[in-house]
Amino acid sequence: MMRRLFNFQGGVKLREHKRESTQSPVIPANIPKTLILPLQQHIGSPAVATVNVGDKVLKGQVVAQAKGNVSVPVHAPTSGKVAAIGKHNIPHPSGLQSTCIIIETDGMDIERRQKSRFVNHKDLSPEQLRELIRQSGIVGLGGAGFPSHLKLSAERNRVKTLILNGAECEPYITCDEMLMREQAIEVIEGLNIMRHALQAPRCIIAIENNKPEALKEIKLAVKHNNLDFVEVVQVPTVYPAGGEKQLIQTVTGKQVPAQGLPIDIGVVCHNVGTAYAISRAVEHGEPLVSRYVTVAGSVAKARVLEVLIGTPVSDLIEECGGNRKTLSRVIMGGPMMGFALHNDDVPVIKTTNCILVNSSIADVPLPSRSKHALPCIRCGACSDACPVGLLPQQLYWHTRAKEFDKVQDYHLFDCIECGCCDYVCPSHIPLVQYYRYAKNTIWQQDREKKLSDISRQRHEFHKQRLEREKRERAERHKKKRQAVTADAAQDDKKAAIQAAMERARKKRETTNTMPKNTEQLTEQQQKHITEIDQRREKAPGPRTES
Repeated sequence: MMRRLFNFQGGVKLREHKRESTQSPVIPANIPKTLILPLQQHIGSPAVATVNVGDKVLKGQVVAQAKGNVSVPVHAPTSGKVAAIGKHNIPHPSGLQSTCIIIETDGMDIERRQKSRFVNHKDLSPEQLRELIRQSGIVGLGGAGFPSHLKLSAERNRVKTLILNGAECEPYITCDEMLMREQAIEVIEGLNIMRHALQAPRCIIAIENNKPEALKEIKLAVKHNNLDFVEVVQVPTVYPAGGEKQLIQTVTGKQVPAQGLPIDIGVVCHNVGTAYAISRAVEHGEPLVSRYVTVAGSVAKARVLEVLIGTPVSDLIEECGGNRKTLSRVIMGGPMMGFALHNDDVPVIKTTNCILVNSSIADVPLPSRSKHALPCIRCGACSDACPVGLLPQQLYWHTRAKEFDKVQDYHLFDCIECGCCDYVCPSHIPLVQYYRYAKNTIWQQDREKKLSDISRQRHEFHKQRLEREKRERAERHKKKRQAVTADAAQDDKKAAIQAAMERARKKRETTNTMPKNTEQLTEQQQKHITEIDQRREKAPGPRTES
């Protein structure tokens, strides 16, 4: 029974330019003289280098360890020596540098001693699988590079459908298509492993209908493994059918909520390249050190190569017959969502799927295209093409007016920057550039607000501390004054007592005279005196002198 497919709003038809790079089988690219390994090739925290300059490394050896949960390690793609650890150009729209490990290769490709191979992934628990995938340095190979072990960490029974994305919808890019053609068995093995980690009851493999050979190979692999829980589906070739949310809607009819994730509707989506990398890691003990990359455009031989992570882009261009001296532009990624490189000495990283060289094809827009923008004619073509259902025209006007609060009211951050609005605009307005500017400005304002809030909190805390110290100081002074006053009062009391005692002593000295006329007392007088003395001795209390 054929699955019912659904349509997502908008989208555009593009010239594919895929035949050029699919005429030859995939071969390994040459081992370069130097590999450049950025410590951050994924979303999350960068890895931390565990080697030093001068160290010898083997293929598959960990050279940078993960830092935190949202991070993965980096492995040496081949054997050689660590030549440097420091700043180097990386593939990023900003053109900025980042910390990289630079390895001088020895050309021998000596592998590290591998642990015993895991024959059956079902012998491992989902937790063990996720940790193995993490330690293998695997990230999503079809998008932004989110660490794959996190996307395989959904709660038990929460995932109902696992989707394998084989809808490679951008022009020129063919690495996933060639992977499905040539490594279908291992792609399916990777799907099985991911299903076991997620405990998903069903799986869907979605492939565009312009890839008949890939579809055939995947179906044969599914049949060979007798996987009745896997459904292979052909989806229409409409850009951006390969977008995660658009693909989910196409094959399930469910929409991922705004600002939400696929897991919110019980779906997890992975790329076929990620499935292949997981298969190699679990079944063969190989970390992610290479990937399929399309090299196309103004080169003598467009093709797909299996490229070591860290290979300079310039080496790939020369290997495919490109002339570096005549380059006017190099795009990493596709023409719709890729970005122009500032130079060609940057490396291939884990998320690199295509190198598009010096392409000036008129029917496909490129970043920073040369046509001058004209005034908006309010035709509405951008709204019709938007696959997310946004109002690009309103986003554009509010961005131009720098009304960033209103831009967010029109759901700016739901924009996937696919470029459909940009492509259909008859006025050649670089709409995506405006949206990126708005996003970056809002993020910058948020950062500044957070810093301002922190500064205000610190200032208020400083004031409170000063006031507390002032109160404590005043309290100490008060207690000290009270102590001084008490001491003075005590001294005055002691002085008064001493003075009274001194007066009493002087009085005693002046009054203490011997009684007179005591020699010739009568017997009666003497008896009376004796009785008085006896009574005094018996009387309680202090005795007083008479």
